Amino acid sequence: MKCAVDAAPVRAAPRDDAEQVTQLLRGEPLRVGERRDGWARIVTAYEYPGWVLESALEEGPGELPARSCGSTLEQARAYLGAPYEWGGMTERGIDCSGLVHMAYRRLGRLVPRDAWQQEEAGRRVDEPEPGDVLVYGDPGSRADHVAFWVGGGRILHATGRDSLGVVEEPEPPELAVRRRSAVRF
Repeated sequence: MKCAVDAAPVRAAPRDDAEQVTQLLRGEPLRVGERRDGWARIVTAYEYPGWVLESALEEGPGELPARSCGSTLEQARAYLGAPYEWGGMTERGIDCSGLVHMAYRRLGRLVPRDAWQQEEAGRRVDEPEPGDVLVYGDPGSRADHVAFWVGGGRILHATGRDSLGVVEEPEPPELAVRRRSAVRF
């Protein structure tokens, strides 16, 4: 199976009002499990589960987009100015971990979807280099934000703060105090 529309919301439950946890993109391969009342429980190519409307799916093997050239920072910069959208994966709306996921995906590499999964999957580094991922969160809880390290005290990330969306900026002090690690894929 594959996604038949430009972007299909993947929901936490089989309801239109359920939380959007990610999005499927046109042509993306997936596995379908249970079907219920016009909804399909799916697992994405990057092993992310959720529910999507069956009308957004079509038969066929599906494939991820061809690999682009450049660095993760160059790929992430393609989203500059995109609005923040929880669970979003496109230029029309994207969240912090979606930005990291899509920058790598454009380079032909699948990394996990959520910030906490990205922290677990990456190799921790003591001194981040441009393109490494900074991970933020409170002690004793899962990571809740990620950003690309640009260098010189600057980060590139998707933020809902002040409706900024995807920006490159000096690392805000309120994030700096919550930084818990830097990882490299």
